[in-house]
Amino acid sequence: MKFAIYGQSCKPITQDIIDRIFRVFDKHQSEVIFEEEFYKLLLENTIISDSYQTFNSHKGLDESIDFFIGIGGDGTLLRAANYVKNKNIPIIGINAGRLGFLANVQQNAIEELLPKLYTGHFRLSKRSLLSLNCTPDQCTIFDLNFALNEITVSRKNSTSMITIETYLDGEFLASYWADGLIISTPSGSTGYSLSCGGPIIAPETGCFVITPLAPHNLNVRPLVIPDQTEIRMKVSTREPQFLISLDSGTKAVDNETEILISKAPFTINMVEFPEQSFIKTLRNKLLWGEDKRN
Repeated sequence: MKFAIYGQSCKPITQDIIDRIFRVFDKHQSEVIFEEEFYKLLLENTIISDSYQTFNSHKGLDESIDFFIGIGGDGTLLRAANYVKNKNIPIIGINAGRLGFLANVQQNAIEELLPKLYTGHFRLSKRSLLSLNCTPDQCTIFDLNFALNEITVSRKNSTSMITIETYLDGEFLASYWADGLIISTPSGSTGYSLSCGGPIIAPETGCFVITPLAPHNLNVRPLVIPDQTEIRMKVSTREPQFLISLDSGTKAVDNETEILISKAPFTINMVEFPEQSFIKTLRNKLLWGEDKRN
């Protein structure tokens, strides 16, 4: 079995996480390939000393990779999706961050859960993505045009609101007067959208969420729509540009650019163990049921 391993930084717990992972690998026939920059960090911090193959882009991963392991927080897992793209390589998130909805395998559970990969005691949670297009074609400034969590439009270099004229499948919905607008997948519903009052949605639900940022239309609320809906937006601002964010990447786009958002033609496969289900993660991360009256 062959694993690709990726992380963004070396934290104090990285040594222990790598040691635990390799204790599992040593008990099974396993081959490892590291993301190039992460491999350099591990060498510099003397966390590993052996020589391994590396990859530095989507093209460096082929059909021989069985699983992609991301070590870090949810941001690391979002970048992991950028490497995997449409190759259907299952992603496992090992949490070295804080909250961790996507990276939900905890450090002390590694030796219990990773062996289940060899016996097939896991399921794949298929996560939908958002695809971005612009008219005129200013989306070429992005290295990627899809997002696992959310696509956000927001104001730039101004305290003034922006106006976001929004259409669903060609039908006018509303002109939002706000700081911005979040289009979220179910995976992203526990992220930025949740912080702005959006609902929590189970990961494989077939929908997207439109959540306004500080809307001046006081009766405007988050809206759940079918994930087959095409969303068209036209942004007007007092500044010459506004911002578009795809997960953690943000670029400035010219005013009056028309934005088209739709469901991407592929999914990302997240590994889910019975012990680490979405419902259990909700209870553990958001402390549901911790009320003393329960």
